[in-house]
Amino acid sequence: MKTNDLPAAVLPQAHIQAYVEAACNRIAPLWPLKHFVAVNPFFGFSDMTFQQASDTLARITCRSLYMPRAYYREQYRSGRITPEDVVQAIRRCGSTLSLQAVEAALATEGPQPKMGMVSVSDILALVEGGLWSSFVTERISLHCAAYFDLGQASIALPWKHLSLYAAWREAAQVDRSPALMGLRDFGAQVARLPEQAQPTIEWAVGELGVPPEALERYLHAALLSVGGWAAWTRYLRWQAQLQGRRDDAIVDLLAIRLAWDALLFRAKRSPALEARWREMLAHSMREPSAKRQAAAEIDRIWLAAMEIGFQRQVAAGLAQCRRRQHDPDPVPMRPAAQAVFCIDVRSEVYRRSLETVAPQVQTAGFAGFFGVFIEWLPLGADEAQRHIPVIFNPTHRIAEVSADGQPLAAAWRRRRLAHARALKNFKFGAASCFSFVETQGLLYAGKLLAHSLGWSRPVPYPQREGLDGRERLKPAIEPPREPALPDGRPIGIDASARVADAARILKAMSLPQPLARIVLLVGHGSSSVNNPHATGLDCGACGGQTGEASARVAAALFNDPVVRSGLAEQGMPIPSDTWFVPALHDTTTDEVTLLDTDDCPAHLRDELAQLRRWLEQASDLTRMQRAALLGLGGWPDQKVAAQIRARSRDWSQVRPEWGLANNAAFIAAPRSRTQGLDLGGRAFLHEYVWKRDPSFEILTLIMTAPMVVANWINMQYYASVVDNARWGSGNKVLHNIVGGAIGVLEGNGGDLRVGLPLQSLHDGQRWVHEPLRLSVYIEAPRQAMEDVLARHALVRQLVDHQWLHLFQIDDEGRVWRRASAHCWGND
Repeated sequence: MKTNDLPAAVLPQAHIQAYVEAACNRIAPLWPLKHFVAVNPFFGFSDMTFQQASDTLARITCRSLYMPRAYYREQYRSGRITPEDVVQAIRRCGSTLSLQAVEAALATEGPQPKMGMVSVSDILALVEGGLWSSFVTERISLHCAAYFDLGQASIALPWKHLSLYAAWREAAQVDRSPALMGLRDFGAQVARLPEQAQPTIEWAVGELGVPPEALERYLHAALLSVGGWAAWTRYLRWQAQLQGRRDDAIVDLLAIRLAWDALLFRAKRSPALEARWREMLAHSMREPSAKRQAAAEIDRIWLAAMEIGFQRQVAAGLAQCRRRQHDPDPVPMRPAAQAVFCIDVRSEVYRRSLETVAPQVQTAGFAGFFGVFIEWLPLGADEAQRHIPVIFNPTHRIAEVSADGQPLAAAWRRRRLAHARALKNFKFGAASCFSFVETQGLLYAGKLLAHSLGWSRPVPYPQREGLDGRERLKPAIEPPREPALPDGRPIGIDASARVADAARILKAMSLPQPLARIVLLVGHGSSSVNNPHATGLDCGACGGQTGEASARVAAALFNDPVVRSGLAEQGMPIPSDTWFVPALHDTTTDEVTLLDTDDCPAHLRDELAQLRRWLEQASDLTRMQRAALLGLGGWPDQKVAAQIRARSRDWSQVRPEWGLANNAAFIAAPRSRTQGLDLGGRAFLHEYVWKRDPSFEILTLIMTAPMVVANWINMQYYASVVDNARWGSGNKVLHNIVGGAIGVLEGNGGDLRVGLPLQSLHDGQRWVHEPLRLSVYIEAPRQAMEDVLARHALVRQLVDHQWLHLFQIDDEGRVWRRASAHCWGND
């Protein structure tokens, strides 16, 4: 087979390229483990309604976006869903069915598609048996792991300088494993393929006879058959687009997958294979039957009923909270302290605890990166880390420096890190590991015992690695005389930009006035060991980083005399006795650590000590609230605290904490609207007072950034529960890290896994996370929200296509649901 002997494609080249782009855009990106980001896996379906996306995926994968009916039956029997919820859901869905009909349908499972859009390898396995799909996935996955390796492999793939597809052509010609499956001339066939990915796709489409009506779905299905690596290559394209470049690794991956299908089809062609292949293509082009459409209507009603049950509880709680005056009183009371927390759902529990033990402390919620769009350069690091949501680009680079002015502090840290890496390589090296154990093994007995019992931490905290514990560090917000990195990019923020950033952040925080003498800015992070998904428990808004750097930089901005002078000139003075203190909430242990306190004015020392005592009490109360879900219910306070700390250091612990499990709501309103309301750690709480936002710039920012990030988090959890086999990462006990830090495999092979592990969602007996779409509550005029939707297509699609629910809280605390454009109702 020569390249010029290839059969003509079924469509013109430009049309096939358009279908390729459409299929690639359906794939959501997968961030690497060290920068794990909560991603909506249905991000590429935003142009479809939730139901249309469910129907499309059902035709491809035979799985819809709804839970099995057995799950809804259990919720109905337990009373979690009530008959009133179902009746309201029937109305909301515009259905003509009766309650009795919906209840009767729940007793049986809905019909499932007999055959999705599958690959040739799947059909070949049906026709002649064998593990063809597993084999093909394995070969592609091994190639991708070697090609994209980030430093784990001792010997690099020799063709990494080529494109992914070109490297595969070279590797496949020397790979002998296909011969073991009966494909004896596979390497020779690959050598005769086109040298570029796009012509290979066009040839494969023609060879397989895929009709135009089925082409986009087939290309999408081909990518989903290696969905983990498709997501990784989609991430590479995403990163390239942020930098104004183009990356076509995902197109190369598609070409590789289609080449396997086409070559298998040609090598194994038989009447049975052809018949089943044509049958599958024909079936994929049929519209869903009336029976399946009716089943989808039932599933849609039950999901809506479960969501209505949750929304009813939130609306009732909001209505019970007595309306407080949002504008400052003529002689307002000054709080003992103010604490601004990240909007992460775990902070909802902690804020409630802090307000319980110290009612004189005001709390607020703000986006986790505190409005500073930065790259963070830790002391001694050669590479900056992005501390912003992935939908933004950084505007500043901030370096961490020695607060004592030690010029060699960075060099000392680099030296310690280099020694630690050298020791690790020696311990785990193939030639040295045995001799290391023989000579040093007994000396490690005490450490092994302490680590195994959770008395000590097996590895240092990433933020403190290479430090001896005596260094005093601070963020350097002023530009230095010389750039710290070879790329020459500026570091620090000039005076005018510092003032502008501080003014924007202070306005967006909507803090009640007057400011307290101490204002805490509380980021959050987690602490666990031997956990590939550890960064998934950190701040989802900061690209898998903790919120520490963001809080420290924001506090340094507000404490800067130049900034305070500039703010005063703009009519936004900060009291001279007010000091901003950064802090970090460890969501695993529920401890809050105050940072950079050495520069705190002396007259605040006693108040700072009192605040620490309140935080310790709030931590105890928070741990007791979370103890039951961790299997520690009924234990004394001290034992709970000790056990939770031990879990954070236990290298065998599969569930150090529950992360953002059970998230279901986003509320942008004054704290007075939710204060005293127990939201069960299920709500992202963002401070917002619309009367202080005449231009609605803050409302626009909230709806286009934090609300979108919350939707991504919510949909990642939703998808990982509804279909963990495809959208989750399975059993974390079986995880093996691949490519250094790219992702995980479940076991020793197969596709790269995406999403969340089962242990983050299920406690062994039941799902801890309820798969509900995000309910967004905003206290603002309806027209202002409509204007934001009109200007921002992505946000409008999320709302109009039912990927989330949008509610308005009016001045009386009543809740109104947006049913359609400019149409709001009270269910």
